[in-house]
Formats: sequence, structure tokens, C-alpha cells
Amino acid sequence: MLAATLARRWALAAAFGLSIGLTLVPIAQADHARHAKHVIVVSVDGLHESDLEGYVATHSHSTLARLVAEGTSYSGARTPFPSDSFPGLTAIVTGANPRTAGIYYDDSWNRELLPAGTTQCAGVAPGVEVTYFEQLDRDLNSIDAGEGVGDLSTLDAIQQHIYGMSKQARDGIDPTQLPVDPKTCQGVYPHQYLRVNTIFEVAKAHGLHTAWSDKHLAYDLVNGPSGAGVDDLFAPEINSLVPGAGGDDWTKDNLSTQFYDALKVEAVLRWARGQAHDGTVDPAGVPAIYGLNFQSVSTAQKLNFSHYAGDGGAKGLGGYGAAGTQPGVVLAGALDFVDAQLGRIVAAIDPAETMLVVTAKHGQSPLDRSQLRLIDDGEVIGALNDAWAAAHPAASAPLVLFGIDDDGMLLWLSDRTHAATEFVRSFLWAYVPQKTGGSDANGNFVDYSGTVAHSGLRRIYADEEAAELIGVSTRDARVPDVIGIAAVGTVYSNPSKIKKIAEHGGDARQDRHVPIVLWGAGAHRLRIDAPVETTQVAPTVLEALGLSARELDGVRREHTASLPGTH
Repeated sequence: MLAATLARRWALAAAFGLSIGLTLVPIAQADHARHAKHVIVVSVDGLHESDLEGYVATHSHSTLARLVAEGTSYSGARTPFPSDSFPGLTAIVTGANPRTAGIYYDDSWNRELLPAGTTQCAGVAPGVEVTYFEQLDRDLNSIDAGEGVGDLSTLDAIQQHIYGMSKQARDGIDPTQLPVDPKTCQGVYPHQYLRVNTIFEVAKAHGLHTAWSDKHLAYDLVNGPSGAGVDDLFAPEINSLVPGAGGDDWTKDNLSTQFYDALKVEAVLRWARGQAHDGTVDPAGVPAIYGLNFQSVSTAQKLNFSHYAGDGGAKGLGGYGAAGTQPGVVLAGALDFVDAQLGRIVAAIDPAETMLVVTAKHGQSPLDRSQLRLIDDGEVIGALNDAWAAAHPAASAPLVLFGIDDDGMLLWLSDRTHAATEFVRSFLWAYVPQKTGGSDANGNFVDYSGTVAHSGLRRIYADEEAAELIGVSTRDARVPDVIGIAAVGTVYSNPSKIKKIAEHGGDARQDRHVPIVLWGAGAHRLRIDAPVETTQVAPTVLEALGLSARELDGVRREHTASLPGTH
């Protein structure tokens, strides 16, 4: 696989006359002026650098090929760890890693805040699951999250009415689902949870207009601590029910995800025309910073089977083909869809005054479905808690208070002593899951029960080691007590049926190796293979607009540099 990746990389460089290094390639026309009037940021969630290179090599007339050929591409980009969507986007819009931003996952535990719904805070014991995902919606089954925008009973009705959603996502958040601050006895909105400011807040401080579209109302997060960073935040709920789909949400079939993503693209096109997301003329004009995330590639990588464009009514295999080297039919269709939508965006903007940034909040693992090992994390944690209770009969609470396990394992404990964390480490390393499944090349279930060592993990960090891995101390109220780094292929999901064949959140290269491409105003024809981080997008965006990157808290605290080749 490595040889194939390198071959594609060199073939790509040869095809476009790009250099493998930090060298500017001469072009016939002059580069665009350094400063842009507008920057569009696009996250293609799940997109690997290898996906981009493979697609460009086989689709020479595609929009992605044009962006790479005419812009600056970074082949060595990495997301932060944990590679969840929340810290992934936070990195892009703040310039900060989780240790500074305070965002480790969208679903996590906080030892200082009080349970959601608390109204009388005196004497209430702290400790709560922080549910910054669809759980916050007033109605998590409705794509408008319960805002009541009108008839949403058909796809046509959704296209007609969904743009009636509020410009502020928090208007659809149910405050009784928010964790409560014991100091104020008030709910903590996602934007208040963030410890650093965002590029949107910096732009607003300079009188500029901003907009963003994402998958949950919880992406109120991008407003930043001020709560006022984004003027127009359009966030239809991706985990709501699709009309006529038998109870499935928009992630359960890739064509549904594409329909959903196209709703957000329409909002971006309206912003590009100087409109609000509802189509009315916006006196503020085209935003200085705006953009969206795509989910279509991510669900195509996760789904074992799905419909795809031109399938004749029969589902095809999701994910990748043999050894994870080529996209299967569903993923190939998703990449084509994203490319076409990017083409619509490119056609709607003037590259002389707009910079387009294409990257990803996270990748996905594994690419090779033969490596897939589905493990029931409920079984593992249940066995761990039972073992602890047997050894400590006086314990009044389960040892694991909360865990989030996608293709990694984050655990928060009721007993934070060194003895307890070492107990967890030893147990997980010795445990062989009794229920483990996988997939053959045709998507059929394969039973691997009793064959996977170490709870599916390759390394376990406990106590101070876990805090040091994040970059904080154990006094941090948010940091997990135990972090398990999964073996490549481990996905924590019910193995009785193959619900998903890939996940993100972990520390595998496939989770974190994503593309960054800059195109348009301020971008040069340049390929850079040096290591970079997605945190470097934030200062680059501000500097492209002629603003100081040092106005970002994350940039000052972490000394985050802008992306090389942009000056």
C-alpha cells in the first residue's frame, strides 16, 4: 500500500509539473494578489490525502485536479488527536490543539460541571456527560432540530422550507440538555465551552461578515467564547430522520447524505451571491469567511452497503476495494459528488478576490476492510467494571463513569488513583473480547470472536501519561483518565451486524493524514511535502484577509505558524 501511495504521489507530481519540495513552479499568468476579500473553508470529512491524490490522478479534468494544479497543496498534513470532528474543526478555526482549546470530543465527560437540567445547584455533586451532538436538539428527529420551519414531510418540502432555520444554531438547542456551570447555575452552550477564540470572532472584531454551515446545532461552537463569531450559522441536523426512509437518518445511505450535503452547498452559494442562507439579500454582502463541511465521503467510507448514483436500485459496497487501494463504487460516487459540488462553488466565486481552502476535520480507519475488527465496547467496559467490583466490593460506583470509543478508547473513572488507572491498564491489556466480527471482501460477516488481543488496543496511556498525551495536567477537569490507542482496524461497534466498516477519533495515520489545498487569491502553484498541521489553516485564513494571526488565542499560546508558501 505504501508503494502504491508513493507511486501515485510521484505520478501526480509528474502530471502537473509540481515539485516535491518547497519550490514555486513558474506559471504563465501572475499569481493572485496576496490579500483576499473572502475565504471559503471546506472540510471534506473523512478525506485522506491518498484519496485526493488517487482521485486527481484518475480524474485529470476534475475540479479537485484543477485546485491542486493551480493552487498550493500540502501532502504532509495532519489533524490533531483525538481525531474527532469537534477537535478537528476546532483546530481549523482556532489554530489550537485540544490541549489549548479544551475540546477533546463532541461527547465527553467534565468533572466540574453539573448534570443537565440542574436548576438548584447547591449541594449537587459535579460530574456530567457533555453531549455536544444531536442530543442538544429540541427535536433530534427533525432536520430543523425542532425549530418549526414548516412542512418537512418530503424531500421537496425540505428543500423548500429548511432555509427558514434561524441564523443562530443556539435558537434550536434545548437548554435542559446543556451541562450546568455550578458558578452561575446556567447551562453551558458549546461556544462557551471553547477556551480560545475563533477566526470568525477575529473577523467580526474588524467589522467583517461571517457564515458557516455544519451538521449539528452543537456547532454553535464556532461562534467562540463571545457567542457572536458567526453571523449566519446554518446547521440542519444530519442525524434526523429521512422522510420515507423507514426510520433511517441521513447517514444511513450515501445518496441521503448527498442530498443533505447539497442543502448546505446551496447555503454557501447564496452567501457567495451576497444573500443570507434563507435567500434574502444580506446588507452585509458576501461574508469575509464562510464555508461548510461535507459528510458524503465520510458515510461512504463507513457504510458496508449503500445505494449510489446509477446503481439501478441495487446497493453496492462501501469503503475501499482490495487492500484499501481504490475506492469502491459508493465511495467513488461520493468523491464525484463532492467534486461536482466544489465545481459549483468554484464557478460562483472570483478567484482573484476569494481564497478557497479544502481540507478535512479527520480521516477514517481502516481503509482495508480485511483489517476490520468490530468489538463490542459495552462488553469490554462491562467486564472491566465487573472485575473492579469483584476486587473492590465496597466500591459504590462503577469504575468507568463514561467512555467514548470509536476507533480509540477514552475513559473517565470514578476512582482516579494510580492504583485504579493501573488496574484499568492491566485489565484492558489482558482482555480478549468474546464478541468480535469483521467483513470479507464481499461485505459478509466474519466471526473473529476470541482472537483479538489487548481489547483491540496497541497502546494504553493511564493517569499522568494520558494527560501528558493530550498536553495537560491531571487537574484538567476534562481530560480522560485512560486513553487507549487502537490497533489499525479496530472499530468499537456491535459486531452482531456490520453497521460500519470504518471510524475516526483515533491516532492511526489513516485517521489523521488529510489534505490541505489552497486555491484562488493569495495561492501559488506549489506542492509542499513538509509536515504541516490543520491548526495552521486558521492563521493562514486571517493573513489571507490581511488580518493579524496573533489575534487568535491559540496562535499566541501554541506559536502556530501560517502554512508555508503563503507569503
